[in-house]
Amino acid sequence: MASAPSTYSNNPKIHRDRKLGASASPWVRSFACDDMSVLIVCRGPIRKEAIDVFREMGMTNVGILLSEKDSIVYPRALAPELRSLDPKNVHEIPDYTGATKEERILRVQQMISICRKHRYRYIFAGYGFMSEDADFVRAIENAGISFIGPCSYTQSAAGMKDEAKRTALENQVSVTPGLNNATARLLLSKHPGRAGLAAVAKEHGLDVPALANDSMAIEDLADEVLAAAYQKGLDLYSIDELASILESEATEILKEYKGSRFRLKAIGGGGGKGQRIFSDPTLVPGLVREILNEVKATGVGDNKNILLELNIEQTRHNEIQVLGNGEWCITLGGRDCSLQMHEQKLLEVSVTQEALAAEIALARSAGNETVVTALTSDLETLRRMEEEAARFGTAVKLDSASTFECIVEGTRHYFMEVNTRIQVEHRVSELCYGLRFANPADATDTFEIHSLVEAMAVISKHKKRLPRPVRFPREGSALEARLNATDRSLSPHAGGIIVAWSDPIEGEIRDDQGISQKNPDTGLFMRYRLAGAYDSNIALLLSTGDTREASYRSMAEILRTTDLRGPDLATNLEFHAGLVSFFVSHGVWAKPTTKFVVPYLTLVGELKRESNEIDLDYAFQKIQAASIAACPDKDVAAATKKILERKETLVERPLKRLFEEPHFLSSWLSQHRHDFVVEGETVVWKKNPIELLAGIYHLLHMDDQPNAPAARVIFTHDLELLDRALGFYARLGASIPVGVPWNEIDQTLRTATKAWNFSEAEFAKIRAAHAGHQLGLEILRLLPLLAKRVGFYELSVNADLTVNIPERLLDTKLQAAMKKVLVPPPATKADEIVAMSGGMFYAQETPTAPAFLSKGTHFKVGDPLYIVEVMKMFNKVYATFAGTVDEVLIEGAGTIVQKGQPLYKVTPDERVVEEDQTIRSKRLRANTDTYLVAR
Repeated sequence: MASAPSTYSNNPKIHRDRKLGASASPWVRSFACDDMSVLIVCRGPIRKEAIDVFREMGMTNVGILLSEKDSIVYPRALAPELRSLDPKNVHEIPDYTGATKEERILRVQQMISICRKHRYRYIFAGYGFMSEDADFVRAIENAGISFIGPCSYTQSAAGMKDEAKRTALENQVSVTPGLNNATARLLLSKHPGRAGLAAVAKEHGLDVPALANDSMAIEDLADEVLAAAYQKGLDLYSIDELASILESEATEILKEYKGSRFRLKAIGGGGGKGQRIFSDPTLVPGLVREILNEVKATGVGDNKNILLELNIEQTRHNEIQVLGNGEWCITLGGRDCSLQMHEQKLLEVSVTQEALAAEIALARSAGNETVVTALTSDLETLRRMEEEAARFGTAVKLDSASTFECIVEGTRHYFMEVNTRIQVEHRVSELCYGLRFANPADATDTFEIHSLVEAMAVISKHKKRLPRPVRFPREGSALEARLNATDRSLSPHAGGIIVAWSDPIEGEIRDDQGISQKNPDTGLFMRYRLAGAYDSNIALLLSTGDTREASYRSMAEILRTTDLRGPDLATNLEFHAGLVSFFVSHGVWAKPTTKFVVPYLTLVGELKRESNEIDLDYAFQKIQAASIAACPDKDVAAATKKILERKETLVERPLKRLFEEPHFLSSWLSQHRHDFVVEGETVVWKKNPIELLAGIYHLLHMDDQPNAPAARVIFTHDLELLDRALGFYARLGASIPVGVPWNEIDQTLRTATKAWNFSEAEFAKIRAAHAGHQLGLEILRLLPLLAKRVGFYELSVNADLTVNIPERLLDTKLQAAMKKVLVPPPATKADEIVAMSGGMFYAQETPTAPAFLSKGTHFKVGDPLYIVEVMKMFNKVYATFAGTVDEVLIEGAGTIVQKGQPLYKVTPDERVVEEDQTIRSKRLRANTDTYLVAR
């Protein structure tokens, strides 16, 4: 299916054209999909991708839903989706996931009505809530509409986590220890034995044919009774009863796994939603209610089953991309998704047998047997996971794209769940593998598919007549960074407006739902408000390369050059820059676990805390005074003073930006960890500080850029000084023997009277120029000294590629403290509790529960205050001080609040006294002096 520019990516490597030309054979043309008519019922980047893919396949009748909470919000222009679609194909509908079961049923009927009225014969749900809803899929199937995704049978067999675990066990797939049938056990505790189940079925008029099957296991029979009750919209147990039995089961299982933590996981959910980790079973009842609220499974007749699983602490999260048509099932390699926080993936990298084999060969040729052993283990694990994924997919009659998710611990892996939908990170796999379909009657008659969305559509239309494909390698490696609306500590941050976004650079693949497209009428960027009603994702940034290191380095450049600006705008762009730099520096084949990100963030917080205690202006003044005092006479002193005055902004501006943004500071320290040695309090440079200074400007994207505002780039007079210095050392380097280390060059220029075949007169001038160019650069010593003080390099990668996390970074109190350092709480009066972030405010845990706070309530440190829902995640906020509520300022539930908005008037038990600015200044200067003592 040949090649032409794609409308949703600037990367020619993934361009594809689905128009079947006259040269295609009749067999190839028989798989055309141009007559398909599709209603897209999802949001975000996948919606824009689907629109473009379906158009490139030749489809002309493609529509979307648009709700009042849609994530596309443009104050001054139409969204790209709306501009590109005929208005009759944009269908307004209230929040189409629905707040309750009744609302969801109503929305589904509305969607079916839209399909019938506008002749859509297919529905595509991307990776949103609707994509894994078996009831939704069954309803549209019953209405005669085809689903571009796994059918309802597969959704039930694989998509519900309890069913998936049972299927896995039946098909020799390794699973995590735990409990997957709490509701069945609960029902049996209330109605024991087959007689009890038969009686409750009769009482409620439930049709359960399995009751006649004497060979069925009793717990499976209980599940059949529950399924019939759900179908009829009945509850056979209460949430309180479920919470009680899960607490009891957790108490018993924790006795067996002493010192372990367990995970509660809703059978629905996904993307980290509906999951909580605990070690104290008394917390289970409250967590059960939180989970069911989050996945909206509190309604009558909702399946409220919650899994109880051993939480394997030092684990990596790997997943296998699977595709099937109901008869065959094929895998497309894996993805390592271990770099995540709160179950939300952040950075995902491809894992393929070809790439691992190539890296093993390189390590073996270098004689690094430790790495060979580590990667060989990964290769064998990947092979087993791919085999199990294909076996599982065949067992559940997988007829679309799905993901087989596992946790990996050392040489072992455990099946976790199957996502019966396309994943956010699907591009990571499709960039590494393509699919080739061959005519069974003529092996030379073939066509290729490079897009998983296209493959889903082709399977949906042509089903089992599509022959089993062969996968073939495309790119050696692919990497995806999720650009999210989060603050510096990775907490959700909705409400900001994007007013400018730089164009993609060469090699960048940007899936951003069209946000960064210019207004075609004006050629200007369209302002975009991050409404945050559904999730925090703004865009998916992807890079590729022949090797994993190449894909990482490409991503580093994408992140470095991306300029994203706007009022109250916060993203994790800077976090990604620091994270990617860490792994480029320490090794891209490192094996971080899902525990890595929080300790890493804590370390970045320590950098910020320490840099906050350094006064850069004072440091430069002290260096200036010391340099002038060391001059032999007044003329030299005057010249020194003049040079340093000219250099002040050259040196201080980029340093202040590094100190202001700790993620960039982390990035610089990672990149340059081999460029210096700290001996006691003395810094020995292995690289010319002038080059390091130029590197800071480059890292911060402050290099000279035509037409860029002066505030965002190096000042012209500073550029002249920097270029002059770089030019001087370039010329000098041409006259120095190759391989002489910088510290030796510097020592020679400071102490010798003649060297490197220069005359004494020439060398004297060179020495003077060197002294002038190095003046003021002593301040750069603050960077390695700061790294040493916070133990930055203690977070490291071991020889076997595992990651060494210092014990202190695992301390939850330190983690919480550094989170506040990274993002200080909003400004507040001593007598107020304010919203920690924007979002949907809830004063109580459930609609029927009492409010956490009311007038006169006395609260202690650690007590829950309120819940704020941001990006579909429920965040419970706890008290950081004790006090008494004087007045409730926000009533009810579901109210939208802004960050810093007062919620309660209170009287604190203790008054906080702010530090006097004079005292603070003295403290900062005293601390700065400790950095300047040694040379």
